[in-house]
Amino acid sequence: MSDSKIRNMDDFASVSGISRPTISKYFNDADSVRKSTRERIEKALARYDYQPNFYAMNQNRRLTKNVGIVIPYMSDPFFAEIARNVENHVIAAGFRPIVLGSQGNPEQEIENLNNLRLIKPAGVLLAPLGRMSDSERIAAFCADVPTVLFDANIENVGEAFIGSDNEQSIGLIVEYLCRTGEPPAFFEMRKPTNPNALKRRNAYVRSMERSGHKPHLIQVEGEGWDFEEIGFREGSRVLADRTLPTDTILCSNDRLAIGLLSAAYQLGMPVGLGENCTLRIAGHDDHPFSRYTCPTLTTVSQDYTSIAKKSAETLFSLIETEQRAQSRETTLFDGRLVMRGSA
Repeated sequence: MSDSKIRNMDDFASVSGISRPTISKYFNDADSVRKSTRERIEKALARYDYQPNFYAMNQNRRLTKNVGIVIPYMSDPFFAEIARNVENHVIAAGFRPIVLGSQGNPEQEIENLNNLRLIKPAGVLLAPLGRMSDSERIAAFCADVPTVLFDANIENVGEAFIGSDNEQSIGLIVEYLCRTGEPPAFFEMRKPTNPNALKRRNAYVRSMERSGHKPHLIQVEGEGWDFEEIGFREGSRVLADRTLPTDTILCSNDRLAIGLLSAAYQLGMPVGLGENCTLRIAGHDDHPFSRYTCPTLTTVSQDYTSIAKKSAETLFSLIETEQRAQSRETTLFDGRLVMRGSA
């Protein structure tokens, strides 16, 4: 028997090498896991002398086993994909996911949280709208219900924030674009909806200055979540003026880049790496549609698999221990460069 101190299910998962959702399933119903897995868990239980907090588990069941998942837009394939990943972790841990979309509307976001409050959820995983969110009302909800934020941060709200390291990911693609051609200008909305956009703008400026290049911000009008329409409309105007400071454009997100690609096509401006191409265009996020544009979009992929897993596991830990976090946790994951045909 080991004398290692195992404080909770996360510690036991770490030392045993078995995932926390699998262990949670075992304690809820041992027959729900495979025989070989069950044997591994039982050997680890004997070795580490771990006893789960069944009182806390029972209390959580009385609260219901519902876990809310709130995302900005149901129809956006990026958020649909990350919600699917989160949902799978929630189901694997023996909880019931309830997925709600805020449709880009801050009042709908609050309505979603109020509706979840009525069913006394064990906890909530929230991807907030960001700049448009009613942060005070969200903070009031988080004071009552264990809540983990993911994708977009609202400072000092919720038990934890899990997201992407925009400084690293923007630095990665800026370095690539500078190394392979003209340094990029940054195409963005003047009043961006998502707080990630502001972080990416600042990261772009710092990255260009570190490389000894002058930053160029192309800030266009448009609000809300119709990014492709804004990218196409404002991109058409910018490209038609023929006054770009460079032939390389880095967009704040892939959806803006998709609109800009369409605008370039309509104006007869070839995009890509060939000798006849007049523009290079890149984005950020690796949106599910970015691999099907023409040309395919060079971008930075967010590690939404790790973001989903860490977000869910952080919430499960809060639910199990029935203790609120002593300090707010922030976890950021690196992005990965995806080189395709557009830049």
